Amino acid sequence: MKIVLDFINQLSLNNNKEWFDKNKSFYQEAKDCFETFTQQLIANIETFDPTIRGLQVKDCTYRIYRDLRFSKDKTPYKTHIGAYICPNGKKSGLGGYYFHLEAQSKQYLSSHLLASGAVCLPNNIINSIREDVFSLPNEFQSCISNAKGWEIDTENKMKTVPKQFPKDAINAEYLKLKDFILSKKLNDSYVLSDNLLERVTQEFEKTMKFKEFINRAIQAVD
Repeated sequence: MKIVLDFINQLSLNNNKEWFDKNKSFYQEAKDCFETFTQQLIANIETFDPTIRGLQVKDCTYRIYRDLRFSKDKTPYKTHIGAYICPNGKKSGLGGYYFHLEAQSKQYLSSHLLASGAVCLPNNIINSIREDVFSLPNEFQSCISNAKGWEIDTENKMKTVPKQFPKDAINAEYLKLKDFILSKKLNDSYVLSDNLLERVTQEFEKTMKFKEFINRAIQAVD
């Protein structure tokens, strides 16, 4: 994975078309390395989560070119790279497993990380998940507790408990959430370890029950 980190770090210092065009072969090597890893990761996750069977790399990865139409930042390329492995692919609207590498400039998510769950959800989906969190507090807490070493992301949440739920609910803080994800930050040494694939696979397996809880609520919405 070293070539991937090297590329995105260099790109973050030279985020322009001239440099990119001169380093197309560098980019292709990094892309090939990441896609090979992603294919292996898909195969490994399939061994414990049958809902993602049949996925291809293209179903899980993203273009490096930024959409500049509505952005004040006109740098043309992303300085991060990620793979979102979820049922029916990244556009399905379902929760899944996300592997993310970030340049040292830390302009996007501030670190390499693993994430599991779903973000940027429409209100009807958020409400469906909250209903299950409220009515099944022990199950939801168990899903979180099973993912040892992970944290539930509480950055994007409401200031108060939604009005349809009691303010003194046992899991009131979780009812405020707008995103429902578990995350685990990684450092360079973790990413460059010889057994990265095995470690990431084992970590994602810890979060499968959480992902299933979220997707059950998502799929309950007509």
